[in-house]
Amino acid sequence: MKRLLMAMLFIGANALAQHDPLRPSASFEQEPKTAPMVNAENNDRKRVRSYAMQPPTIPHKTDNYQVDKNANKCMSCHARTRVGETQATPISITHYQDRDGTFLADVSPRRYFCEQCHVVQMQAEPVVKNRFRDVESIIKKTK
Repeated sequence: MKRLLMAMLFIGANALAQHDPLRPSASFEQEPKTAPMVNAENNDRKRVRSYAMQPPTIPHKTDNYQVDKNANKCMSCHARTRVGETQATPISITHYQDRDGTFLADVSPRRYFCEQCHVVQMQAEPVVKNRFRDVESIIKKTK
């Protein structure tokens, strides 16, 4: 019985060393191949949103932007006091509301970290095919 258990443990450990679903290109002993870096779009063009209430994507690079408890680089252009000078899109009025709907003088802490909702678009082919259709295209198809 002890030999059988040892054999099962050995076979199980070998199988794990050969296949890990979270690291499909390498075993535990190997360094996985890193995906190539892709370039962020940097054309400052607004993209069409795919559905109502979708956060807009960021149409420019944000490399080395400081966004932490001490500073928010995004606000140097997108704050309502800066858009006249920068011509950037102002952040939505909803970003100045707390969770109870009370309007604040500055950005709400729950909306302070921009990249929780807004993402930089990358110039890359999707890794997984996407079959998403926006509601307008579905409505047009049924008419």
